[in-house]
Amino acid sequence: MTRIAAAFERARLENRAAFIAYLTAGDPSADATVALARALDRAGADVLELGVPFSDPIADGPVLQRAAQRALSAGTTLEIVLSAARRIRRDTNLALVLFSYLNPLLSRGIEAVAREAREAGFDGALATDLPPEEAGAYQPVLRAAGLDTVFLVSPTSPASRMREAARLSSGFLYVVSRPGTTGARASLSEDLEATVGRARRAAGSLPLAIGFGISTPEDARRAASLADGVIVGSALVREAERAGEDREEAVGLLARSLVLACRRESQDCGRKPSC
Repeated sequence: MTRIAAAFERARLENRAAFIAYLTAGDPSADATVALARALDRAGADVLELGVPFSDPIADGPVLQRAAQRALSAGTTLEIVLSAARRIRRDTNLALVLFSYLNPLLSRGIEAVAREAREAGFDGALATDLPPEEAGAYQPVLRAAGLDTVFLVSPTSPASRMREAARLSSGFLYVVSRPGTTGARASLSEDLEATVGRARRAAGSLPLAIGFGISTPEDARRAASLADGVIVGSALVREAERAGEDREEAVGLLARSLVLACRRESQDCGRKPSC
């Protein structure tokens, strides 16, 4: 069982959804990223998506765009991301997902990235702009290195794409809660339950995790009632941005409130399309 699979199994046995956090590596520094990862671990997070900053983050909203720019301005490279991952692997129990656009991975070489990521302590990889139809040359290389591969589906994904994304995924299938870019929203989509239901039919026993737009305990509670995992990125990055030097405490407090919201009140809530 991989570390990611173990995180979801542990959450299932504890009658809760796994909490998956996202950080942009190097924002505002590698040391700050490692410190924030430790704070998330103490708060009860299960999985950390560690983002590789990219100059053209087309899927990201303003919060994550600013984070990527700060990280790039600080000189963050893929090598620095890997170095930060080694420190996080040493200091925490978090399962780690390398979260990147495809271009930085291709620039270094997929084979090299897969090997180095696994050696650095990553447990999985997600290329946010790699559709399943074009993954044939990449997914086997990542899996051969011992990395889980995570693909995304959205409310606009047809059944065929959901099935293919689920077939290529291990660890979990990432369900985008709504079309558009990342970023906190006032509320989750009204058709989220239908999207999760379609993804569940495609995924079978593969865990589902909902991301994009989750920012409050209320959002997390609703997502936890529908899926096996809850993903929060922009809200945590925004909190770190707002808090400045107090970022570790602020992010830890927010994460703890979201982790608590992932608990389920009834054993009947786990893997149903609604609860």
